[in-house]
Amino acid sequence: MAASKIAITIDDKILKRLDRLVKSSLFPNRSKAIQEAIEDKLIRLDKSRLAQECAKLDPRFEQKMAEEGLSAELHQWPEY
Repeated sequence: MAASKIAITIDDKILKRLDRLVKSSLFPNRSKAIQEAIEDKLIRLDKSRLAQECAKLDPRFEQKMAEEGLSAELHQWPEY
């Protein structure tokens, strides 16, 4: 995977906590720790966007659409 070097400014208290995690071998280095933190945050943001979009759906309309599609396919289902 390609990687890019960046410079960031970080609060001293956060950096000290980060360094303790690296020192305790939870992360191999600062870069890996920061990369994983950013990945986790992006995943959470994606999930919250999905939840926001789902909240925009009209449950009655979605139910109607589901039932309409189901009844159209019902005759294609095998009898048991």
